[in-house]
Amino acid sequence: MKQSIEEKITKVVADLCIQSNYGVREDVFEAFLKIQKEEKEKLAKKTLSKIIENIKIAQREKIPVCQDTGMAEVFLEIGRKVRIEGNILREIVNRGVIDGYKKGYLRKSIVDDPLFLRENTGTNAPALVHFYFSELLKEKIKITVFPKGFGSENMSRAVMLSPGEGKKGVKKFILSSVKEAGANPCPPIIVGVGIGGTMQTCTELAKKSLLRSIGSRNANPLYAKLEEELLGEINKLGIGPQGFGGSHTCLGVNIEYFPTHIAGLPVGINISCCALRQASKIIEVKN
Repeated sequence: MKQSIEEKITKVVADLCIQSNYGVREDVFEAFLKIQKEEKEKLAKKTLSKIIENIKIAQREKIPVCQDTGMAEVFLEIGRKVRIEGNILREIVNRGVIDGYKKGYLRKSIVDDPLFLRENTGTNAPALVHFYFSELLKEKIKITVFPKGFGSENMSRAVMLSPGEGKKGVKKFILSSVKEAGANPCPPIIVGVGIGGTMQTCTELAKKSLLRSIGSRNANPLYAKLEEELLGEINKLGIGPQGFGGSHTCLGVNIEYFPTHIAGLPVGINISCCALRQASKIIEVKN
């Protein structure tokens, strides 16, 4: 029997929930191998070896790479010719998250009322669903599942700086945020930064920037240089892998920016733990 597009999306989301949690991104793993060779401190080097071993076991045994299987964030890049009602698409995605976390024996960590009752939904739904539109995809949808653990999410910050604080103020905020976080986000970390827009915009940009591969640079050379400067200065903090010291606290810094009001300089920082998990797939949608 022919599979409906709704069923297809649900299955893909479910599969990506499992796939993403059973390892880390390939570029993240390669970065670990690289810094493990470069690290001079014995304890830091040993810690990196343990992290690498843990990733290999998770991938081989098909088990979660971390006990915190995160809040499911799903990024949808939708071709302009795709016709699916937004609310229905959100429901389809959530069904996929429910199925994936059940079939993959992934920990359910979502509570329905964040302040008073805090009762676990038992499904890891609802997910956070981000909608974007693409001219290039046409009749296709790119689905990316990004499980975000809260050891690192809790260390994320946002601030509304005055324009006069400029680059110096931005760097000071980011470095102080990482220093304050210390070992809590399970370093080596990946730092996502969003600059501009509004308070809401800068935090979303910071999260979205984490989807970029490690070592990639912003197309704007000024921001690319800032990424490199911040990476070097963060690694000089000496926090090191899991907080045990060493020269590798951070694997990468990714910055995204957006125009803002003349009176503001919004800056958001979203930190990812060493287990940066992400899986994507492009599917065709025929209306």
